[in-house]
Amino acid sequence: MAYPQRLLAEDEEVALDLHPHWKVLVGPGLWLLLIVGLASFFTATMPAGRQQGLGRLAVVAIAGALLGALVVLPWLRWLTTHFVITTSRVVIRTGILARRGRDIPLSRVNDVTFSSTVFERLLHCGTLVVESAGERGQVTLTDVPQVEEVQRELYRLLEADDARRRG
Repeated sequence: MAYPQRLLAEDEEVALDLHPHWKVLVGPGLWLLLIVGLASFFTATMPAGRQQGLGRLAVVAIAGALLGALVVLPWLRWLTTHFVITTSRVVIRTGILARRGRDIPLSRVNDVTFSSTVFERLLHCGTLVVESAGERGQVTLTDVPQVEEVQRELYRLLEADDARRRG
């Protein structure tokens, strides 16, 4: 799901529209395999009899609840989290039903730093910290894919914005 063009100013263009790195979906993927496997096993090995239908229904209900909490909810969080960098601001949007967002104009950005653990370096992701002049100070974006390239692109946009404002 791309960032809606209707939310941009007239002269604003999206440079990067990112979701958190795919590594945040590994855990839910493993839960999916485990829950479906166990539910299948338990429904297949239930003894035949009058209670079989009720037992299967209970297994399906428990598996459904676990799938919702451990698989669907994290996937929806990933899907509805956007890290957007435009030609004039940094936009962060999160939330499934209730939304939360933060916009930082490029003209207020003081510093952009990143960090990656050894594991994150292997996966080409990391944490990006955007420091801004203002009351709220900084914003930390975790699990940013291609974090070094994102930092470079952000600096390029900062320089272009600075040159545009100067004349």
